[in-house]
Amino acid sequence: MITECLYDLLGENALLYVSATFVVLWIVGWLYRDSLVIENVTEKYVFVTGCDSGFGNLLCRKLDGKGFRVLAACLTEKGADDLKRVSGPHLKTVLLNVTCLDSIQKAMEWTKKEVGDKGLWGIVNNAGYSLPMGPTEWMKVEDFHKTLNVNLNGVIAMTVAFLPLVKLARGRVVNIASVLGRVAANGGGYCISKFAVEAFSDCLRSALHHHQRQSVCVHTAPVYFIICSVLLSIRRDIHYFGVNVCIIEPGFFKTAVTSLDPIEKELHRLWNQLSPEVQASYGDKYLDKYINIQRLIMNGICDKDLAKVTNCMEHSLTAAYPRTRYSAGWDAKLLWIPLSYMPACVVDIGLKLVMPRPSKSV
Repeated sequence: MITECLYDLLGENALLYVSATFVVLWIVGWLYRDSLVIENVTEKYVFVTGCDSGFGNLLCRKLDGKGFRVLAACLTEKGADDLKRVSGPHLKTVLLNVTCLDSIQKAMEWTKKEVGDKGLWGIVNNAGYSLPMGPTEWMKVEDFHKTLNVNLNGVIAMTVAFLPLVKLARGRVVNIASVLGRVAANGGGYCISKFAVEAFSDCLRSALHHHQRQSVCVHTAPVYFIICSVLLSIRRDIHYFGVNVCIIEPGFFKTAVTSLDPIEKELHRLWNQLSPEVQASYGDKYLDKYINIQRLIMNGICDKDLAKVTNCMEHSLTAAYPRTRYSAGWDAKLLWIPLSYMPACVVDIGLKLVMPRPSKSV
């Protein structure tokens, strides 16, 4: 009856009008829902790893400015001292090596004393390591281990150790992955570790997330928001402890991870450890060509605006309804994420066109 009335009223374009209206309401509802924020941030504690420089350092300063109780983990005393000098009195630092279980345990016990019965609102697993990156054949097994120990084992160990505190606050676990966790564009442990972080985060979210009501800075909501929020709140099958797990997928940014000097130094080290037979299969000019391409990529697409990433990290901690995944950077949104949905042959062809060809390739 209703369908017939709509058809009589709007004619042949009735379905088109209804569909367009639904899409517009869905988008407006999503944007409205995405803009809602939590209250009482001055009572919430956030633990961030890898705060000596880069994303972690900037995030800590931003959260401190918003009134969060920031617990910043630095690898070095210099990094901790430098951060404290530019921060407020509510930011506290602790030395942490995410590859050392004793160091993680000490940091967890220190955090437990700091947060008390309030629990930990957020843990941001930001600490990362990228070297060496290069052709897989150039690597030894131990070349993979350091990267995996920091980027994967460190994330797992930190999350497992701090999870009881996060559950107490029904807070957030924010894992920093990468667009290279979507598209494996080079050899070494970095892409492997970021693919694994994506999987670990998805498994963790399935086990911990439960759609819950948040205390938000809004007092009324229009009917369209209620309708759209029902559609948007479809979750995975297992809902337990009210912990949100968010994944940040930055594109290429100018940080220590993308610094050319250490990347090139490691490439020379890898090349020099190869046997004469393997070197001959690539050719004398291959290393120079590979390094030149690395320079072109890093200088061409690396973004200097780190705030594009820290804004995503901040939203994951302050939003009443945080997103599952955040893509930061123009290259992530326009290149890497779309490329990750393409057939594997498209990625293979693209990389073959970009990377140098070994002299004895077939």
